[in-house]
Amino acid sequence: MSGRLRGKVAIITGGTSGIGRRTVEIFAQEGAFVLIAARREKEGRELAQTLGSKVDFLKTDVSKETEVKAMIDYAVERFGRLDCLFNNAGCPAPVGSIETIPLDKYEAALSVLLGGVMLGMKHAAPVMRAQGSGSIINNGSVAGVLAGYSSSIIYSAAKAAVIHLTKCVAMELGESHVRVNSISPGGIATGIFGKALGLPTEEAEKSAEVLKQALAAMQPIRRAGLPEDIAMAAVYLASDESTFVNGINLVVDGGLLGGRQWSIQQEGLNLMRAGFGIKIES
Repeated sequence: MSGRLRGKVAIITGGTSGIGRRTVEIFAQEGAFVLIAARREKEGRELAQTLGSKVDFLKTDVSKETEVKAMIDYAVERFGRLDCLFNNAGCPAPVGSIETIPLDKYEAALSVLLGGVMLGMKHAAPVMRAQGSGSIINNGSVAGVLAGYSSSIIYSAAKAAVIHLTKCVAMELGESHVRVNSISPGGIATGIFGKALGLPTEEAEKSAEVLKQALAAMQPIRRAGLPEDIAMAAVYLASDESTFVNGINLVVDGGLLGGRQWSIQQEGLNLMRAGFGIKIES
């Protein structure tokens, strides 16, 4: 790696699996000091130990304001400043028709998916304002841009809210030289799909490899998205390469939201030609 984040201090929530874990690894390789914030203590401490003294772990539930504030305070006390907060922590949301959504599960999902992002920004903002610099990155989703890209309408709605909240806060904090952007992943092969469908955490994490083949044909780039695709986008937004980038939603989806795929469009045209008796040119 090239040291694009050398000397920067970052907090990555949900950093023990999937996109978060890979982002922790790549940020560390790029020279950052990293605080992993997540609920799974064993996995978090093992990862921090593996990556060395520049990486630490703090058990954190992002749905609880006291723990989010403690996370920010700990990072500043431990490393002296805060240059980047990646609000990545997520959770499954209830599936099914709007007629069947349980209120308690709806509220629990939003407390993490949207509430955790809001609380992270709330408590990082005064630190970054005082510094006169900083980059906040929120994890959105293509499901927050268009309907029908998640198994859960609640997850989709939460991510849409994250994307818009990002823009609103960017307009405020940008005036203090603090940038706020979101990254919206497409089909990334992680355990989140299995978790959303009700698999236990351990089984869901193992399902990522199986997903790669299933996700490969979803978009023009014929492979599944990988956690490092999102991690490298986060590196860009955390680095000094993006100091004039504020209030954007960076979609990393292999072209999924670009429109109808060329090959599918051509198949449809050929069927139309055949219906009109027009010869199909090879």
